Amino acid sequence: MIIIKSRKEIEKIRASCIIVTGALEELKKKVRSGITTRELDRIAEEFILKNGGVPAFKGYKGYPSASCISVNEEIVHGIPSYRDLKDGDIVSIDIGVLLDGYYGDAAITVPVNEIDSESRRLLDVTEKSLYKALDFARPGCRVSDISCTIQDYVESAGYSVVREFVGHGIGSSLHEDPPVPNYGERGKGPRLKAGMVLAIEPMVNAGGSDLVVLDNGWTAVTKDRKRSAHFEHTVAITEDGHEILSML
Repeated sequence: MIIIKSRKEIEKIRASCIIVTGALEELKKKVRSGITTRELDRIAEEFILKNGGVPAFKGYKGYPSASCISVNEEIVHGIPSYRDLKDGDIVSIDIGVLLDGYYGDAAITVPVNEIDSESRRLLDVTEKSLYKALDFARPGCRVSDISCTIQDYVESAGYSVVREFVGHGIGSSLHEDPPVPNYGERGKGPRLKAGMVLAIEPMVNAGGSDLVVLDNGWTAVTKDRKRSAHFEHTVAITEDGHEILSML
């Protein structure tokens, strides 16, 4: 069931997103060679709590940390650890926050100092695919118009989209209907209406789309061990288009 949000509910989601984006900005400044992903997670959790929020991911279905921090070939759900970041790595940071009964969710992928040109291109294509998809985040379009736009742009660049994990509706639950895949046929699925709130999140692999989940039961990595990038915004559908609630 797709839940249409009132203006008041959307403002509550925005308030959660403000904490999410603040935490992402804080971590973006801290990413450097030598820092551990566990230390980044500690900084994120402290920021969220200091600003009155609750880390949405911590304890969700048993997930152990406040953030998902995925490095290089890790696609999503990287569990923070004592792993040191190194020059040339790329780091996907995904954060969710619960505040006053409503959730916000966003993700970015950032470089550790200088990265090679192919990794830079992967980040650029992934982020651009998100913004191209937002052209179809408006009333009258369908969910699959977003999905197809991401897939077409990513595959035209020679990359692949992840199919096992998808975007989603968001509100008083972290994951709501409708699912928002990063692939599909245009003109299918639910029609977008004002008041819908979606977490749109392309996950893009430099190589093939196949993945495996590590023994920890959470972390998904590319099967060919090529790099992956992830960007996400929480977006409200408005009467005349959309509004990004998680804009950094």
